[in-house]
Amino acid sequence: MTKPRGMLSPHELSTLVTAGDIDTVVVVFTDLYGRFVGKRFDASFFVESIAEGGTHACDYLLTVDMEMEPIAGYAFSNWEKGYGDFHLVPDMDTLRQASWLNKTAMVLCDVDDEKTHDRLSLAPRSLLQAQIDTAAEMGLTVKAGSELEYYLFNTSYRDAAQGGYTDQSLEAAGWYIEDYHALQAAREEPFNAAVRRHLAASGVPVECTKGEWGKGQHELNVRFADLLTMADNHAVYKQCLKEVADQQQVSVTFMAKYSAEHAGSSSHVHISLWNDDGNAFVGDGTLGRVQCSDTFRWFLAGWMAHVNELMVCYAPTVNSYKRYQSGSWAPTRIGWSRDNRTAGFRVVGNGQSLRIECRIPGADCNPYLTYAAAMASGLDGIRRKLEPPDIYEGDIYSAVDIPHVPRTLLEAIGHFEQSEFAREAFGSEVVEHYSHFFRTEQEAYDRAVTDWERQRYFERI
Repeated sequence: MTKPRGMLSPHELSTLVTAGDIDTVVVVFTDLYGRFVGKRFDASFFVESIAEGGTHACDYLLTVDMEMEPIAGYAFSNWEKGYGDFHLVPDMDTLRQASWLNKTAMVLCDVDDEKTHDRLSLAPRSLLQAQIDTAAEMGLTVKAGSELEYYLFNTSYRDAAQGGYTDQSLEAAGWYIEDYHALQAAREEPFNAAVRRHLAASGVPVECTKGEWGKGQHELNVRFADLLTMADNHAVYKQCLKEVADQQQVSVTFMAKYSAEHAGSSSHVHISLWNDDGNAFVGDGTLGRVQCSDTFRWFLAGWMAHVNELMVCYAPTVNSYKRYQSGSWAPTRIGWSRDNRTAGFRVVGNGQSLRIECRIPGADCNPYLTYAAAMASGLDGIRRKLEPPDIYEGDIYSAVDIPHVPRTLLEAIGHFEQSEFAREAFGSEVVEHYSHFFRTEQEAYDRAVTDWERQRYFERI
């Protein structure tokens, strides 16, 4: 397969460094939220020492909250253990030019245990790699695609913060719903065209951008790839868009529901399994109106069966659950259909393009957790030869007999903590670590006094 434009070999990096075209290498991995954290290295030093030897970072980075505060209660890393280091190992297959940054390359890292040098099971990328390894043991490889939505504002991040991120302080880039709208989208091309070009020049092949069902809302689609590459590209995509927005003195948000009045932002994910014969979802069987294989049927059934237990991996914040509203383009029920956008699971494509689109994740998801959850669930369906429910025809929003997705983060945490399947798939240590992470997020919200409360109660209670 042809190497995407902007991806670099170690030799190509050395050549660019010697020529003075690259002087900085950003070395990153994602924390539990899916944010990039890491270091910036002098490029010559990276080539000489870090490319092979790796580097170190404080292990508290897998225990901090959104404000980067170390949180008590984690067994993995805490004050009693002194907050030591773990080892960051650059995955040189991810080495790329960061086109949007001056003379800069970027590489993503695996997180290893400092003493054993084994893959650290708690790290988000490690969770996904473990599921990819399991699929390989079953003779399967995985292809995937993320469809991310975001809102664009003419307000800079600094001004948005100083204004308290209120509707009054945020100027949407568009002033009417622009779903597929060419004229309104043209007004936002200074940003969207820039990020299309930068992503394409930075190893993330782009398909298109389009207006979405909100004022200033857009979707930028990148080409499908093998599963780990797709998760990496998803993370790079978000970093690129935020940093380009910062450079242009505008802002984007990947919140699942930034405003009660506007449509939520999704991250629809597409998955297909492949073997030596091609797409393993292709077969002579029939499921509903879909011609497919047993592998397809079992994978779909497993993915659907474990949504409640692993919902925290698709909807990780308190805000995530405000997106699930009837008639909002976000799914509310765990049903499946053929090319039906009211379904949580939408089957699309034919023949070698046959795949499953899950519409449940929001744009705020951590892609490594989302894809790890999807794979663990689907592979369990294959192992156990689970059967999916019947296809649903019509408006699934109105299907009261189909299970609803969890309605709150608190509900989803309860399912996750009590799930024997989650412990089998990821290990008890992982479940306990992430349960504490999600509970910390919930508790921070529970302590907060919101604008809504002041507006409702200040005078009239």
